Amino acid sequence: METELSWDGIPDMNDLALVILLQALGVIAIIAEIVLPSAGLLTVGALVLFGFSLYRVFTEVSFQAGMIFVIIDVVTIPVLILIGIKMLARSNVSLRSSLAAGSMPITGERDYSVLKGHTGKAITDLRPSGKARIDGKRYDVVAKGDFIESDTDIEVVLVEGNRIVVGRTKSKG
Repeated sequence: METELSWDGIPDMNDLALVILLQALGVIAIIAEIVLPSAGLLTVGALVLFGFSLYRVFTEVSFQAGMIFVIIDVVTIPVLILIGIKMLARSNVSLRSSLAAGSMPITGERDYSVLKGHTGKAITDLRPSGKARIDGKRYDVVAKGDFIESDTDIEVVLVEGNRIVVGRTKSKG
């Protein structure tokens, strides 16, 4: 395909302006992808814009101009992406605070050590873990030793943090 030349031998500037506009729109689409979650649709749009602009520059302007745009794209697009990511990290859009142990809300940790020696009933089979009702409340428990069937009387024999260990109650007599 022959390149259309203007009156002074220079390629038509409208074609070059369109290529530059398509490149700029591609850069904007990449920056928008960083800020807006689009599941990659903006990235695909940016790639289409870059591809079409390169096609236009190679077919409508010149091979040399096309190579210049390829080199510029290979160098500047990664740099612009890095700059966009760094700007995003400093912007109000991003989360600037860190999640430290002291800043986390307390999630209702209970002191189960008061249950030691209390009795109850196994709600489910304990093989070795299951559910038990102790003092009228339902707890996740672990059986000490063997399997304990549901509806068996149990006693809390050990508490380690939030782990409640139970055994069969000793029969009196």
